[in-house]
Amino acid sequence: MALKIAVVAHLRHPIAAPFMGGMEAHAWHLVRGLRARGHQVTLYAAGDSDPDFRIHPIIARHYDQDYPWHDFHGTDVLNAVLDDAFARCTEALDRGGHDVVHNNSLHRFPPRHAFATRMPMVTSLHVPPFDGLRRAVQDSAAPWSRFTVCSAQQAGLWWPAGAPESAEVVGNGIDLRLWPFAPTGDGSAVWAGRITPTKGTHLAAQAARIAGVPLTIFGTIEHRDYFEDMVRPHLGGDIRYGGHLEGRELAENLGRSSVMLFTPQWQEPFGLVAIEGMACGLPVASTRIGATPEVIGDCGSFAAPDDAAGLARALTRAMRIPRHAPRRRVERLFSLDRMLDRYEANYRQAIDAARDGIDARAS
Repeated sequence: MALKIAVVAHLRHPIAAPFMGGMEAHAWHLVRGLRARGHQVTLYAAGDSDPDFRIHPIIARHYDQDYPWHDFHGTDVLNAVLDDAFARCTEALDRGGHDVVHNNSLHRFPPRHAFATRMPMVTSLHVPPFDGLRRAVQDSAAPWSRFTVCSAQQAGLWWPAGAPESAEVVGNGIDLRLWPFAPTGDGSAVWAGRITPTKGTHLAAQAARIAGVPLTIFGTIEHRDYFEDMVRPHLGGDIRYGGHLEGRELAENLGRSSVMLFTPQWQEPFGLVAIEGMACGLPVASTRIGATPEVIGDCGSFAAPDDAAGLARALTRAMRIPRHAPRRRVERLFSLDRMLDRYEANYRQAIDAARDGIDARAS
């Protein structure tokens, strides 16, 4: 049965290609995938998001334009902007007549509002817990106010004593048609993502240099000082920066390579770019942190987060993994259809619970 669905996004960046990171890509493909299944979807997001979507602008343009995250994160100024925006968003959701809300905002207001008003909602948690949202999640779990995390490792961080019945793990999924399998590589390595300290781009360059493997780095330079101080000194010769590419061009470049370097320095919740590379046939040399072992599995090799020499050894080991293995792992575990199936099941559980009047504390 087709549903009327509101997808609420976070506001730091537009939900539009080229994507600034995994959260933007996830929201964009979620809306696109739900529409393809016949649902009527409204995206509540920054007004400069993809105009192909039905958009309800929470703010006129993404906030990083006016309140750069690295300058305003955690400040009263930005918090006030976001609180005002999501207060208006919950009011709009009340008027929207949606069957269910899929909340990707990372703001505390939507789940609290869902709990209080019996609004059917599925909130996806894409980051490790932080205080304001953690309290809202703990207070808002109900049969109609459901939660998903993208890895079992993240579930343990959000609910150390055990997740409620209204929460489950739903791994991120990608459209495999957009990340075609390439049977051979050229012997080089690739790194892709946001260039910022938590992503460890410099470590990839160090490891490739030690291993003697050519490396191309792709992605938006989110943190300019980090790029200039920690990444640029490693560029030159076989280590180069290839810019920020759109999906098809990025997929082509991934497919030409023989291995992916994935180097998070934080409690990585999932690693969308890792499965994009794996879909193209790339084994992965990764830091062992957060959900990386859970997602990559036996299709990669691992090193400690601060060990460039160990990562160089992992790079050499990973290059010996047959390319069909990572592709098959993504097909089995991380397809867009699998993700959408699980989300749709959660939507219907939330809708049924709100309709049946189950007590808020039953979960």
